[in-house]
Order: sequence, then structure tokens, then C-alpha cells
Amino acid sequence: MTLIAILIGTVAAGVGSVWLAALLGLAMLARYTQHMLSLAAGALMATAFMHLLPEAFESEAGAHELFAWLLVGLVFFFLLDKAELWHHGHEHHHDEGGHAHDRAHAHHGHGHHHAPRSGGWTVLAGDSVHAFGDGILIASAFVADMRLGVITALAVLAHEVPHHMGDLVVLRQTSGTSRAALVKVSLAGTVTALGGLAGYFLLTQLQDYLPYFLVVASSSFVYVALADLIPQLQKRLSLAATAAQVAWLGAGIALVTVVSGLAH
Repeated sequence: MTLIAILIGTVAAGVGSVWLAALLGLAMLARYTQHMLSLAAGALMATAFMHLLPEAFESEAGAHELFAWLLVGLVFFFLLDKAELWHHGHEHHHDEGGHAHDRAHAHHGHGHHHAPRSGGWTVLAGDSVHAFGDGILIASAFVADMRLGVITALAVLAHEVPHHMGDLVVLRQTSGTSRAALVKVSLAGTVTALGGLAGYFLLTQLQDYLPYFLVVASSSFVYVALADLIPQLQKRLSLAATAAQVAWLGAGIALVTVVSGLAH
């Protein structure tokens, strides 16, 4: 039962986020990407601080060791970010009358640049590595508690939607058609399920280390929210726009809380 839930959760997060991103782009809702970033940041932080970390600290593992693993996890994901393996291509450089670049730039604020004809494979490779890691994190949550797994899969999906919107823009340039771009990014998303399978079989052998896996998952969510998403929201805005950011951030937190209650 747990394995089936992991497969459903990882496919929903990995592939579902791609299709949702495509639907949002098709519906011309890309201009609302800033709201999606706020929603994702709230969902990730709520999942980490209200669910994953409390679950880890309820175990017999010592608080000192768990905080040490949290620190190690943050540094680890920082180094992966530096190696362009975790957050790839957060500012895709291409030219389509400036419009496509503006849409990608709206939610990818780092300084990595990919040429239109060579960046496609870089995006897919980065997506696959990212998806595999997400799968392991989702599996660790499901092994700990079914409700926690549902919340974690939802948080990953929320984060990946704005991420994949930029990927699809780049892949449309390298693949020539929107359909080919959608297929390629979807295939990369299926790697999430492979990560879930690997995580499940790994954790069945290392059950005693589950609290540490949960802490590492928390560090991933905290890093993504604070180092990737939040900085893109730190702009000089009007009072109304700032209030909207805070409202969507709160909506992300509320969404996790509601899903937690329903899953419970």
C-alpha cells in the first residue's frame, strides 16, 4: 500500500506539475507566476516547519544530531545549486521578441544562461536530477506517515509548477513545437517515480535513519523557499501588490493545513 501511494504521489508531483504548468501557460495565466511563487513558498515552509521537522523530532533521535543534519542539508543543497544540478537554468536566456524571455525571467531569478540550441539538454538533465531527488524526499515522507506523504507531494507539486513553466518556454525554443517540449519535460518528470522507488527500497533497509531523511527533506524545502522563491518576491511593489504576495503566501500555508486535516 505504501509503495502504491509513493508511485501515485511521485507521478502526481513529477508529471502532474508539468501538465498543470502547460495548462497555466496555455490559459495565458503566466502573468500570475508571482502569485504561484508565493503560494509555493508558503506550502514548502509550512510542510517543512509544521510537518516534516515535527515528525523527525518526535523520534528517538537527539535534537543536536537532527539540527546538525539540518545544517548539513542546507549546505549540501547550496553546493548542488552552485553546481547547477539542483536549480538549473533559473534565468533562461533566449530571444523570442523579448516576450518569452520576460515570462521565463519572471520566475527564474538566478544568473544561469543557456543558448537556445544547447540549453535544452541541460534543462532536461537538470530536471531529471531534480526529479529523482524529489522522489526520494516524497518516499521518505510516505514511509514515515501516509498523511505526511500526501502533504509533501502537494508541496513539491506547488513548487514545480512555476519551475516547469520556464522549462517549457526554453524547450519550445529547442524542440520547435509545444507538444515536443511537453513530452520531453513530462518524461523528465517521470524520473520522480524512479526516485520514489529507490527511496522506498532504501528506507526499508534503513528504517532507523528515517528521521534524518525527513530532516534532509526539510532542509531541501527550506532552502528552495528561502534561497530560490522568496528572493524573487523581494521587489519594490505597491501596497496592494505586497498585500497580494502576503495573501498568497498565507494561502500556501493554509493549503497545507487544509490538506493535512483532510488527509488525517
